[in-house]
Amino acid sequence: MFREGNVHLFHQINDFGFDYPFINTPFVFIAEYTVILLALLVLFFFFGKQTEKHRYMVLAGGFAFILAWITGNLVGLLHHNYQPFHELENVNQLIHKEIDNSFPSDHTILFFSFCVVFWLFNKRQIGWLIFAALVGLARIIVGVHYPLDVLVGALIATSFAILMYIWVPRSPFVNQLLHTYEKIENNILSRNKHKQNLEK
Repeated sequence: MFREGNVHLFHQINDFGFDYPFINTPFVFIAEYTVILLALLVLFFFFGKQTEKHRYMVLAGGFAFILAWITGNLVGLLHHNYQPFHELENVNQLIHKEIDNSFPSDHTILFFSFCVVFWLFNKRQIGWLIFAALVGLARIIVGVHYPLDVLVGALIATSFAILMYIWVPRSPFVNQLLHTYEKIENNILSRNKHKQNLEK
């Protein structure tokens, strides 16, 4: 009964690609390539912004992802299902994916870990949550995950995102780590600036 509901909801979402083919290309992009955009944003927030808040955001998101990914793998030992395109007929499969346990969705864990943290630090920026939800939806539309894969991945990631949002700024370990890094960074920048002055 539960599996039937999961499969039925999958087909309702995945069939949108058959009914409205024009959505396939943008959702392939969202499902496959927004991970590059997320990586660039993480690098920008940590190295470009150079503010304590933005570095807390990146560290909290990173820790949340690591913990959520480990938990997701443990949860995957309790339940197993292959990708919908392998198990079902008439699936709108839009991207290539190796056949393995698709429960829960790693992509969803990654995006919800970072995007929920980013939203918690900037609660007016609801776009972060929409971004993560679109990625989860896209993984269903392209045929590589069931709704339950996405839902469980989102719940695991959100739980750790909330915990890391609370813990990271208050952690002596994290603050010491960040202080040490910033000290090294400032020394490198000072040396480069001194070198440039000598070359003038």
